[in-house]
Amino acid sequence: MRELTPLEARVLAVLVEKQATVPDTYPLSLNALVAGCNQKSARQPIMEVEEGEVTTALGALKGLSLVIEVSGARVMRFDHNMPRVLGLPGAAVALLAVLMLRGPQTVAELRQNSERLHHFADVSSVEGFLEELAGKAAPFVARLARAPGAREVRWAHLLCGAVSEAAAAPADARAAGDSDELARLRAEVRQQGAQLQRLQTLVQRLADELGIAPE
Repeated sequence: MRELTPLEARVLAVLVEKQATVPDTYPLSLNALVAGCNQKSARQPIMEVEEGEVTTALGALKGLSLVIEVSGARVMRFDHNMPRVLGLPGAAVALLAVLMLRGPQTVAELRQNSERLHHFADVSSVEGFLEELAGKAAPFVARLARAPGAREVRWAHLLCGAVSEAAAAPADARAAGDSDELARLRAEVRQQGAQLQRLQTLVQRLADELGIAPE
């Protein structure tokens, strides 16, 4: 199977999630699917996508047999077909969905965040499924290098291709990096402001000595 785009992965993961969390309204209508993709909670990164974009992603996923279109009472609805196409048990599909929805996570985070999709007895069972997914001929997940200062390693899905360490950095680490960069830029602005003030003072002094008015 080819690599998925981020939006295709989001659409697929939302279908897996909503099948478990809102079974009464599943399969999902297009409107419900768009809302699920744009959901602000339990999403990393947060997306703002239009109906047309989701429709295009659905068409691509249907071409891969990962999504099935079913007739509803009034509107078309959509169902995922991940277990059959990927040859995976429900527990593994749940872990992949949570990774696609929330980004790289530790084993403990995965166990907690997947609770509504699948109950894992302990972290060892989560690790077992992750190791199995990582050991496939075409791996579905990968263990990331330990982040500086982190006590636990994190896992990421590979359905959209390899994960760069920069993109996989924890949100708090990225925020810290952004804060450091902002602080550096502010310091540069203050330094340039001080230099400009000194130049203005020097120009005024020269103007006074020459008896001219600076422009």
